[in-house]
Amino acid sequence: MPSGDGKGGNMIRIGILGYGNLGRGVEYAVEANPDMELAAVFTRRDPASVKPRTQVPVVAASQAAEWKDKVDVLILCGGSATDLPKQTPEFAKLFNVVDSFDTHANIPTHYAAVDAAAKAAGHVGVISVGWDPGMFSLARVYANAVLTNGADYTFWGRGVSQGHSDAIRRIPGVRDAKQYTVPVPAALEAVRSGSNPTLTTREKHTRECYVVLEEGADAAAVEKAIVTMPNYFSDYDTTVHFISEEELQRNHAGLAHGGFVIRSGATGENNAHKHVIEFSLKLDSNPEFTACVLAAYARAAYRLAAEGAKGCKTVLDIAPCYLTVQTDAELRKALL
Repeated sequence: MPSGDGKGGNMIRIGILGYGNLGRGVEYAVEANPDMELAAVFTRRDPASVKPRTQVPVVAASQAAEWKDKVDVLILCGGSATDLPKQTPEFAKLFNVVDSFDTHANIPTHYAAVDAAAKAAGHVGVISVGWDPGMFSLARVYANAVLTNGADYTFWGRGVSQGHSDAIRRIPGVRDAKQYTVPVPAALEAVRSGSNPTLTTREKHTRECYVVLEEGADAAAVEKAIVTMPNYFSDYDTTVHFISEEELQRNHAGLAHGGFVIRSGATGENNAHKHVIEFSLKLDSNPEFTACVLAAYARAAYRLAAEGAKGCKTVLDIAPCYLTVQTDAELRKALL
């Protein structure tokens, strides 16, 4: 494993693209990692309008090429709906990159685009990093490998989905919005019982949307655009509430989230013995937690690049020892 990773080598120079909730979370995460330092924040806004907590340069995204030798890993903090499909391949030409692309159905297409760009430039691109996809993906793979005879279930929430909220905000006529993903209690209980129920997407979750309209916007048109949006809402029972901006700020300012990955299966003669594997998260701040996962995989991207790796990677491709500041010997002693 290369040095230059908090084990006596150089600090890993991190760049942040986009300074919203996730970008601010990455700033905290970089501070919490002893082998990292924030080199710059890149923005599509007027750089003078962006005020990081730490004293680092704020640079127009259009000038990022001037920083290609000053940033080891760029963490992209845009949305999955429209930002990351364009930005991650584009910036993989300049930097090693990490993103949190979370539209599950489009991951293969996104992977191919980032892989081509990163390989051509000799960089590493790590995509779909966070808790789902990300940590939940690992839980699903480990559980599948162990319980080969079984069924998988993933439940999200109750919590605010940043990606879904962002998708609503992109709809014309929407000023602001928050979307909550809510597990159906009866479905969760049935899965935990080990009965391996067959559940449709609609039977597992509902979606609740709280939307502030622009003045003069057509509420009916906005609601239709939400409930029919593929990959986000069309497969779910979705409720849309139109509220004032004041109510949104008063009652929906938080960004809590979480969820459960469950695999139930059976072993032995006539499948006599039942087993349930459950991995769960309860998060006060979705973006700050996601940022911590991004920082860990930024370390992995740095180390892989130092070893000469090129192209796109996901959490499924990267060994756990690449994520942590601890040495391999420390890991064997303390965590194995």
